[in-house]
Amino acid sequence: MRESYAIKDGAIHAGEAAEADILVYSSPDDAERRELLELHGIDPHDLASALDPDELGRLDASGTPIAIIIKRPRNFIGEDQLLFTVTSLGLFLTDRRLVVVANDSLGLFEDRAIKRVEDVRDALLKILYGTIAHFLGHLKVINMLSESLEKRINTSMENRYLLDMFTLEKSLVYFVNGIDSNQMVLEKMRHAAERLGVSARQIGTLDEIIIENRQCSKQAEIYSNILTGLMDARGSVVNNNLSVLMKRLTVISVIFMPLNLLAGIGGMSEFSAWTGSVPWWISYPLFLAGLVPIGLLTYWVLKKTGLERTEERPNRAMPSRASRHRL
Repeated sequence: MRESYAIKDGAIHAGEAAEADILVYSSPDDAERRELLELHGIDPHDLASALDPDELGRLDASGTPIAIIIKRPRNFIGEDQLLFTVTSLGLFLTDRRLVVVANDSLGLFEDRAIKRVEDVRDALLKILYGTIAHFLGHLKVINMLSESLEKRINTSMENRYLLDMFTLEKSLVYFVNGIDSNQMVLEKMRHAAERLGVSARQIGTLDEIIIENRQCSKQAEIYSNILTGLMDARGSVVNNNLSVLMKRLTVISVIFMPLNLLAGIGGMSEFSAWTGSVPWWISYPLFLAGLVPIGLLTYWVLKKTGLERTEERPNRAMPSRASRHRL
């Protein structure tokens, strides 16, 4: 699908292809690919790189148009099972036109960091800014999902939430690699500023983009290190929850063991013979009532031996002034 945009009065507006300053091709078909190759003079290898999700970011300023391949987050859908991946975006720049090629639908020009767009190079910088904002938005979502999964893992005995956490960890690896790849492209663009034809004002904007991308990369690395460093601990929490459940089931079984023994020794027929002179509606309730203190006594013995011991929570009271002085 092809979309056309024109730059008028410092803003980007939808327009006709004939007067378009910016052309956006989303999932181009065969006819649109021929148009990109023949009409816009894009190299076949550069076009294939723009449509390849696994292509590394790079800059080719040796010919016309100038080819810039960057990485961006792929649009997330529910079928991805919490897997956030990255894909490629091709930017092909000439003196008067910017051609954008992607293998899926795009939400370009949504970022407001660059409010006024004077030419196609400002539009290019706006797309780069929007890519960083897109990464930051996905990182925020991943952080929220990881916090939600942590709360469920604390009370879970299943591996499902652990697998979801592994998926988020894998997503962050993709993000770190993609953001670092963009960092190299941005630095190459800064060194090739004269070849790109950017002005002094636009060079200052490009420097800000480089700083923003570096901060984004640092944030992604922090999230990735946190998830990686605590995965073993979270696995231990699941195992501990299962051990606690087995311990409680064992305590319940032990409590009923002497009760089962008494009921088995007497049996239904023997107990009826022993209490033949007592009406059944009196003997059986008395027998059941006698089992209750035996069960309570068994539980008390287990608690004294430590098998059913409740963990004491640490005292969270503020330390006294003397203790703070000693610390």
